[in-house]
Amino acid sequence: MGKEITWLIIIGICIKSSCESLFNAETPALSNTDWILDYTDIETKFSVRSVEEPEEDLCYLVPGKKDTVTQCGFNISLPTFAIIHGWSVAGLFESWIHKLIAALFERVPNANVIVVDWLDRAQHHYHNSAANTKLVGEDVARLINWLEYNLMNLHLLGYSLGAHVAGVAGNLTNNKVNRITGGTVWQLVVRGHSLCIGVLKVKHNVRHTSLITIPLLCHTLHLFIYFIEPDLDQIMKCAHERSVHLFIDSLVNKQQQSMAYRCNSEDAFDRGLCLSCRKNRCNNMGFGVNKIRTTKSAKMYLKTGASMPFKVFHYQMKFHVFNQQNLSLSEQPVIVSLYGTHGEKEDIQVILSNVTTNTTVSFLLTTDVDLGELLRVMLQWDSDSYFSFFNSHKFMVRRIRVKAGETQSKSASTFIYLLQSTVSIFDAKSQYLQC
Repeated sequence: MGKEITWLIIIGICIKSSCESLFNAETPALSNTDWILDYTDIETKFSVRSVEEPEEDLCYLVPGKKDTVTQCGFNISLPTFAIIHGWSVAGLFESWIHKLIAALFERVPNANVIVVDWLDRAQHHYHNSAANTKLVGEDVARLINWLEYNLMNLHLLGYSLGAHVAGVAGNLTNNKVNRITGGTVWQLVVRGHSLCIGVLKVKHNVRHTSLITIPLLCHTLHLFIYFIEPDLDQIMKCAHERSVHLFIDSLVNKQQQSMAYRCNSEDAFDRGLCLSCRKNRCNNMGFGVNKIRTTKSAKMYLKTGASMPFKVFHYQMKFHVFNQQNLSLSEQPVIVSLYGTHGEKEDIQVILSNVTTNTTVSFLLTTDVDLGELLRVMLQWDSDSYFSFFNSHKFMVRRIRVKAGETQSKSASTFIYLLQSTVSIFDAKSQYLQC
């Protein structure tokens, strides 16, 4: 475990160094357009993919050569997606590219899909490849400039260092790009200013994912950032690549869009205190995100499932506990079961970090099942817990309240008595309680 932590620290230093050296460099002034009209030194390739053969590089757009637009079947009136890969050790495309292409065509069948191929510049040492993102971003900007205003429906999709390519391109095209989505491990900086305005944290096991949604002039930038905890040898790549699969999930599972909630801290989110959708405090994650005009930064959180579809449903359970004795207990195991009009989820295990007499307990529950309207909740303290006073005293729980994040519905009971190992049930619809 120690070695993995050491490597993560070293990598983090290299990433920070690369970021500073890359984006502290001067960018060509937007007023000087001579360089952006010169296509002779463009090294990046722009492969146009087709629905019939999405994995094949059969045709390339070549800036300055109008006949390539026709030859590649590129329709300037249709939505266009440009996929930009990241650092490549082997100099080959990774499998996620083909999956993303297929997902894009599944969601928008008549779209133009371009793969930005900068493998020659991406297969060097990380520091050098990071520095090359500025050059590749200029190439992409020149392609967009060449195609001009016809690409108002352009959506740049960048992964890892490709996210920074997209950021550079979006900056240099002077508002021609409609939307940018990116996945990266370090902060994107343009013109010396951080674009990390809003953060969406996605939690699953030890993998921490973040998505940044940024209004940039007329652009909208969606940037994934990862905070990785060491586990297995492949955890870094697995966690880093998760951003792509979350986005693919949002494309192919249209009816199961993951919802994120604005929150000030991870602790508050884990206590279920942030499941409000008032004043644009919640939003879809990924392709179906609702565009919101705001100048304020915002952190947004959600939890995901282990596999696709990643969507889970969020619930806050909140109740007040009191007893004749003044006790404070930690790490208390609780089992919760939820029953609704569409389904049920039983035996959800929760550890309450602290339970103190005459206090309110609040925690977040998630389920991969769409329960519909909540009808009943079953609450049980584990028989192995250390609520020793339960054996001789009644422990009162006053007013259990449950809020569903996705539907914003609320249910409440009056009060119940709990003994260790006993089960308490309340009917959320009629507020009937049974001990």
